Amino acid sequence: MKKNKSVITVSLVAAVVALVWSCAVNPVTGKTQLMLMSEEQEVAMGLQYDPQVIATFGEYRNDNLLRFLQSRGDEMGKISHRPGLQYHVKILDSPVVNAFAVPGGYIYLTRGILAQFNNEAELIGVLGHEMGHITARHSVSQQSKQQLGSLLLIGGMIASEKLAQYAEYAMQGMQLLFLSFSRDNEREADRLGVEYSSKIGYDAHKMADFFQVLQKMNMEATQGGVPTFLSTHPDPGDRYNSVNQQATEWQQKMTPATFKVNADSYLQMIDGIVYGEDPRQGFAEGSVFYHPDLRFKFTMPAGWTMENLPTQVNMAPSDGKAIIVFTLTDQKTLDEAAQNAVSQLGLTVSESKKTTVSNMPALSMTSKIVSQDESTEQQQTVMLLSYFINYNNQIYLFHGVSTDTDFGKYTPVFESAMKSFSTLNDPAKLNVKPKRVLVKKVQRTGTLADAFTYYGVKKEMMNELALLNNLELTDQVQTGKLIKIVGE
Repeated sequence: MKKNKSVITVSLVAAVVALVWSCAVNPVTGKTQLMLMSEEQEVAMGLQYDPQVIATFGEYRNDNLLRFLQSRGDEMGKISHRPGLQYHVKILDSPVVNAFAVPGGYIYLTRGILAQFNNEAELIGVLGHEMGHITARHSVSQQSKQQLGSLLLIGGMIASEKLAQYAEYAMQGMQLLFLSFSRDNEREADRLGVEYSSKIGYDAHKMADFFQVLQKMNMEATQGGVPTFLSTHPDPGDRYNSVNQQATEWQQKMTPATFKVNADSYLQMIDGIVYGEDPRQGFAEGSVFYHPDLRFKFTMPAGWTMENLPTQVNMAPSDGKAIIVFTLTDQKTLDEAAQNAVSQLGLTVSESKKTTVSNMPALSMTSKIVSQDESTEQQQTVMLLSYFINYNNQIYLFHGVSTDTDFGKYTPVFESAMKSFSTLNDPAKLNVKPKRVLVKKVQRTGTLADAFTYYGVKKEMMNELALLNNLELTDQVQTGKLIKIVGE
């Protein structure tokens, strides 16, 4: 859970209402196709999504790296099929390996994918690929085909399906636009990535190499509730060979004798970038959740699964019959936060009272939501126990959710977790530091494993770091070569 207090809700319904059917010429293909929105509406949509994306993930601050990304994005945009569009390149504070674009010229790369690149050419190839999705208007075309139902990712649905729908409303959480493109779209974006990166002088063969790295990583579909690159960019087949062939064809057309790779300059730019989960944004140890930056802790129910998402923490038992959602609110007072929850969720309140939690002003509220089960046409009641806690002039919120049948069983469990919220004072937890990518020079020619051993890399980390360097442990590395290890 990050320090950001924004509560994120992406309203596709409002966006759809505002759109108008029209035909337009696709700037890449030159063909007329049905478009749901004009370019002006597309840019407006990007302006709407951008603050919501940033508020959900947080923006990773590295001014030198960001300046480089934006300058290359500007350079590439001018030679793209939509040179009049302004492109915005941003770094998201997420360890997940992904990059994505939203309509209107916004391109996002996670710090996780930036840590995985080993040279500028890989980065520029992926940047060109994402720009290709924008220039070819792939996301706009998908919406024109009314595929809106597949566009939302609801993070943290770890309880049962029925409870998940209530948890969705309860957390008002991460509802982001992640598009899963068609194989044809992916092939076209690959082709455009090769074209754009080649035209600004980069070796697009390295883009193919990076796609091969992604396959080796064997990533799960999501990590921490966030999609990975391969889940949002389905593999269009033998992209390694096709991208390599296209790169060769473009290089044969162009005058530069050599195309840029720039490994050392890139590695020097990412030296010190945060690697993996950042414990400053919250971590669990045993049954306790700690948040060093916000200086609080609470005890999780024994045996429950915990998921720390960018905007909230979710906890649920293995049977899926309950869920606790913990988050921050935007409201300034306990009463305002409670009233907002009642209004947003359509709650019927049965009890509300002022109390204290660890000597902090708090408000507890019991409420319910009655809805119609469409499959059985019967009413179902879901109960909520909510605690609103004022800590350091910020309102923290717990929602404990269960069916009316199980609510009595889970109420003591909910209360125990909520009442355990307290100030974090332990220096060992307050001073925890994230892991970072550290760029080192090979001291003497030998295998990559030898170089890792020299820098004290543990054996259990060597395979992971070999992949991080896109090398095998048995590969020979020369004196002076830059490699990546991980440390504090």
